[in-house]
Amino acid sequence: MLTALRLGSFRCYASLKWEIPAEGALLLGGNAQGKTSLLEAICFALTLHTPRTSRLDRLARHDCSSFGISLDSTEGTRRVRWQNRKLELAVDGMRRQDYADYLRDAPPVTWLGNSDIALVNGAAERRREYLDFLGAQWHPVYRASLQAYRRALKSRNALLRHPRRSLAALRSYAELLCRHGSCLMELRGRLLELLLPHIRENHRRIADRAEMVDLRYCPSSLLPLGEALEQSLEADERAGFTTVGPHRDDFLLTIGGVRAADFASEGQQRTLATALQLAQASFLQVETGRAPVLLIDDIFGELDPARRCALLAMLPEDAQVFITTTHLHWLNGGEPPLPVVPIRDASVEKP
Repeated sequence: MLTALRLGSFRCYASLKWEIPAEGALLLGGNAQGKTSLLEAICFALTLHTPRTSRLDRLARHDCSSFGISLDSTEGTRRVRWQNRKLELAVDGMRRQDYADYLRDAPPVTWLGNSDIALVNGAAERRREYLDFLGAQWHPVYRASLQAYRRALKSRNALLRHPRRSLAALRSYAELLCRHGSCLMELRGRLLELLLPHIRENHRRIADRAEMVDLRYCPSSLLPLGEALEQSLEADERAGFTTVGPHRDDFLLTIGGVRAADFASEGQQRTLATALQLAQASFLQVETGRAPVLLIDDIFGELDPARRCALLAMLPEDAQVFITTTHLHWLNGGEPPLPVVPIRDASVEKP
């Protein structure tokens, strides 16, 4: 259970110390007051990832060159400091030299946001991000393969743009891509198989009706990865980047046997996107045996009353839940599901 959060020069916060309620919190405030930044700080402290940016310099407060996060829990304290363009990591005061060592034993995290509909109707990159965020928490080999693949991909793409590139070096990097990429693809396929029952169950409960949901992993090539990389070499040299591999993969979502992105209504797409995100929580709880931390960013205004009630009823009882909202009208006069914590001008106010 998370118990306290401290921030220094993070996003809009010059400094912050917040004693976290045991149940979590309903963070209430207007736009641009700092609600989502609190969710982002929790997410980054637990996963070293944020769904809002891939650039760590953007997490630092304006005109600052560093930031710090300290997150206390009943299991200990995690500290992250970014300075000199490097991350310094510590658990219970002990330095951690690599990401895997720092992330070991961290509770699982699920993020739900108002842009999640892009999981259904958006670009393939959004669905890959979903898989990688989930896969890195699920399996340490997934995280290691993804990091190694990305390093090899970056090097090969740089070499493809070099005027004096070496064919032998390109093939050497292709071997690395094949080794780590094949492992990544195998784990992605397994992950989707394990995840599908969770998606179907969450979708059934939110939609409150029987609609067959299915998904299918779609690699960028039907050939084995090594063969695909060899065949695409000339095209890669012309393009200046690697055109096949897990960084170009996707998965297809269907409802009732038809492509959800093309034929589902907006309401159906939002329901499916929410089911995908909630499936992360139930999946990770089963796979890790640990209660998840749920970070829910301003989605209740996008759901109709029936889906809103269904979502609230589905939140795991033993999970710590954090919800941001600009108003409480969606409660329709009912009691808030969590302690209300007002947020104003990048500060936590007393209720």
